[in-house]
Amino acid sequence: MFDNSPMKIFAAPLQGYTDAVFRHWHSELFGGADAYFTPFLRVEKGEPATRTLRDINSPLNCNCVCVPQIIFGNAGEFTILKDALVEAGHRNIDLNLGCPFPPQVHKGRGAGFLRRIEELEKVARIIEATPDVRFSLKIRLGVEIPDEWRCIMPQLCSMRPEHITVHPRTARQQYRGDLHMDEFAAFYELSTCPVVYNGEIRDLEDYENIVGKYPGLYGVMIGRGLLGRPSLAVEIKEGCSWSEARRNKAVLELHDRMLQHYSATLCGEAQILSRIKAFWEYMDLPGRTGKNIAKARTMANYTAAVADIWR
Repeated sequence: MFDNSPMKIFAAPLQGYTDAVFRHWHSELFGGADAYFTPFLRVEKGEPATRTLRDINSPLNCNCVCVPQIIFGNAGEFTILKDALVEAGHRNIDLNLGCPFPPQVHKGRGAGFLRRIEELEKVARIIEATPDVRFSLKIRLGVEIPDEWRCIMPQLCSMRPEHITVHPRTARQQYRGDLHMDEFAAFYELSTCPVVYNGEIRDLEDYENIVGKYPGLYGVMIGRGLLGRPSLAVEIKEGCSWSEARRNKAVLELHDRMLQHYSATLCGEAQILSRIKAFWEYMDLPGRTGKNIAKARTMANYTAAVADIWR
């Protein structure tokens, strides 16, 4: 699935941000990511969510390694999603055991699945009976407390994952608060599976600090850091930061390519604006530009707000 380089750089999935349009043009204009993980696919009314499945199977994914991620509350949902992806030709699937959002956790999905030991064991048996598919896991350290992973390490490793991506927070913290790096270090030392680090990597220095402390990592997964700095993955691969002028030029081209696609495929300014505005959400924009982009209700106002960035 991946090349033999010692450290993998993975693009994390974020609902509403890293769709096939972003994946395609980011790979085309920036690159640097060894794989892009899709926002999670779930079961809706007994079937895989149609819109998400369409995005996973989009022809736009042709220029990058695209790994579909699934979220499930029991072994039955896991089987429905796995079978749909296998039927579509996918042979690499990522299991979301880390989503921290309460509606999912309360239903036993995402990080909530970490507490369902019997279901974990059922899923492990299904995986064992599916040798032609490679599985990976993305987890939190726990739901309420950061050492909950210790009770389920045997079940996690029995899923024969290609790697386990660990975000060193609990589900309760969501994306706020301290990273529990002591527990991450313990997981890293005890895991018999390759470990990928995920969390608060926003520049080259953050990356170098992590790999300096944990040189045996299989890789890192970057989400919000890559949205805020689209050049980050390739900067890591090149070992140096881009100049601001080079980065801004590439960011603007990425934006323009995505906007052209949405303008050609969506209906009306409201739909187009609702999709393209998310592009800027994690970027550090000057002055009131971010607010002006968010408030824009017409394409003319939006275009004017974006133009202010480069003045």
